[in-house]
Amino acid sequence: MGLTKILLYTGIFIAGFVIISLWNFYSVIRPPKIDIPLTPTDFGLTIEEVTITTADKLTLSAWLIENPQTRKKKRAVMILHGYPADKRDMLSFAGRLHDDFTLLLLDMRYFGESDGVYTTLGIKERYDISEAINFLESRGYEEVGILGFSLGGAVGLLSASEDTRIKAVASYASFADLPTLGVDVYSRLFILKKPMTELMLLWSRLFFNESAREISPLNAVKTLSIPVLIIHPKQDEQIPFSHALLLKDALTQNKNAQFLFPDGLHGDIPEDIYTQLKTFFAQ
Repeated sequence: MGLTKILLYTGIFIAGFVIISLWNFYSVIRPPKIDIPLTPTDFGLTIEEVTITTADKLTLSAWLIENPQTRKKKRAVMILHGYPADKRDMLSFAGRLHDDFTLLLLDMRYFGESDGVYTTLGIKERYDISEAINFLESRGYEEVGILGFSLGGAVGLLSASEDTRIKAVASYASFADLPTLGVDVYSRLFILKKPMTELMLLWSRLFFNESAREISPLNAVKTLSIPVLIIHPKQDEQIPFSHALLLKDALTQNKNAQFLFPDGLHGDIPEDIYTQLKTFFAQ
């Protein structure tokens, strides 16, 4: 085979790889929305439908579930769903926690009933959380805790490092950072897993004007001294347990950090977790 053909085939391969990475990035930030056949009434919840306007003028959908007892204490817990779900997926948590706390269940941008052309995987969502806290403050709540699942857990950790109004974060099955998660997700590509991850990070900068490389829960937790609860199933098949261990190591200087590592897969919720969460947010 001549040098010209080698260069031609190499160029075609590289161009194809770049195009595939762009398509893959687009499918990640615009995943199919899933139908979750749950309603607040299934859990005996009375909600107030509210909206929150983001800094870039998107309208986010949320449910406020007020508890008169907690209202007196001016404390609320914001509940954030995972990827690619929406606030309905967190109703089981709300059903167990509403007797003890005022709750705000939020559809993050793009998901559920919220506006947005795509998710930004935490880049813009962390600013959206500050707007949601502004809303809670307008209702008289001065102390806010965050319970987040998967992507929601990552957003909670990121937000807490930037907004001091957040007094506690419980993060369930969060990733440590997106570059590490990318290498895990694309592990079957072998030597191409790192190039694919780097291209995904490049596309994030071009689409979001900020690199996903810089949005790191792992770095965020190093700045936290507030109570942090890291929960992660040991057999998690979507976000490897190694991410939890990285977060644990990064929290060694935080005397208020707690860790729960039950057996189970990504979406498994052990029954005793609800009691642990009540105790955590009540402190």
